[in-house]
This record gives sequence, structure tokens and C-alpha cells, in this order.
Amino acid sequence: MKSHDSRFLVRSLDPSAVLPIEIQKLIRDHWQVENCLHFVKDRWWDEDRHYLKQPGLGDTFVELTNVALSLLRLLQKTAESLRETAETIHFRPKGVLQILGFHFH
Repeated sequence: MKSHDSRFLVRSLDPSAVLPIEIQKLIRDHWQVENCLHFVKDRWWDEDRHYLKQPGLGDTFVELTNVALSLLRLLQKTAESLRETAETIHFRPKGVLQILGFHFH
């Protein structure tokens, strides 16, 4: 048995001025953000379940996870997954800190 779903989207685009393939690209690009950013933050750092009761701490936590994810992406090698980069940092933190400009005596 074959089934299908319909999706309805709201956009401020004139349908006669945009090709269907362009609309598909916009939709895929939107989900790319969800899959590459929010998925990592939700799965790795469980960000959606964190609830900090003191005002401002919740925002600070989100900002810190954004910084951590940005650093991971900055340090990520081309052929390396984000998980591999995180594990390298976990097991060799001094090397990464030196790359970021921290020096140890």
C-alpha cells in the first residue's frame, strides 16, 4: 500500500516568480539548520531539558553551548566528524588550548 503526506508552508514568495526547485532548496536549507545545529545541541548537551531557575542563567547556558559548538566547528578537520573532533578535544585538551593561544609552562 502506498501513502503520501502533504506539507503546507507559508512563504512570502510569489509562486509565479520562483521555480519549484528553488522552493525545495529553501526548505532543505531550513532543515539543514535544524539538523546541523539544534540536533547537536539537543542530543549532545540535552539543551532542551535544561531549565535554570535564576534569571539570566538559562541564556548564559545557551550562549556557552553556542560558543562550544562554534569552537568545535572551527577546530574540525575536513575529513573528521564533529564527534571525532569533540573526542580529540576531550582526550587532548592541552593541544587544543595551545591552538587557541593558551600556553603552559
